[in-house]
Amino acid sequence: MKAEDVMVTEVVSVTADTPVEEIARLMMKHAVSGLPVTDEQGGVVGIVSEGDLIRRPEIGTDEGSRRAGWLSLFTDAEAQSRAFVRSHGRRADDVMTRDVVSVDEDTPLIEVARLLEKHHIKRVPVTRSGQLVGIVSRANLVQALAAVERYAPELPADDRDLRVRVLEALHAAGVRTSFLNIVVHGGEVEVWGAAESDTQRDAVRVAVENIVPPERVTLHIGLLPTRLRAMMWNS
Repeated sequence: MKAEDVMVTEVVSVTADTPVEEIARLMMKHAVSGLPVTDEQGGVVGIVSEGDLIRRPEIGTDEGSRRAGWLSLFTDAEAQSRAFVRSHGRRADDVMTRDVVSVDEDTPLIEVARLLEKHHIKRVPVTRSGQLVGIVSRANLVQALAAVERYAPELPADDRDLRVRVLEALHAAGVRTSFLNIVVHGGEVEVWGAAESDTQRDAVRVAVENIVPPERVTLHIGLLPTRLRAMMWNS
């Protein structure tokens, strides 16, 4: 299997000038722990994770005061300046990680897994001709394993076509697919994730079963937490 077979295609991203407060709100709203930063052409120029936002003076978690006085004499000035910008910066390009690890659509999942382990990261952007087209997270790999461990490792072309058709059906049904992952193997469709409401969950089932016979469909769909749903409906 390849990155394109398991990636989430409805990706929430920000731009370099997005305020950090807005980034935090987007992470909460979409229940994600990191957001890619893109340029005007859709290229990935950075990524902001929860770890980039936990040292902030607004909530009293920065270490600026601890480095004050004579201790600063033993701190590299360049490193001290970088730390200050990251903890006090107001925009995405102040706090984001610039050396982004990304993959192409046809990157084998084994290589994706190796990159996640090597760089100690939770997700990688997926690009096509340099533009962001998806995200593969650790959770997506686990979902793929649960769905395909009984099958051959290579996904046939017709299964890829079926996955595209299922995604198109979900979009036509008004389903927000950023909380869902579709895994197709051997003509079997598994849908993992969370829905915003019982109605949305029913829409997922009906949309998929209009493409694939019910006996070849397995749904692993819960409901998003009430507070998160309220935030989304009020936004």
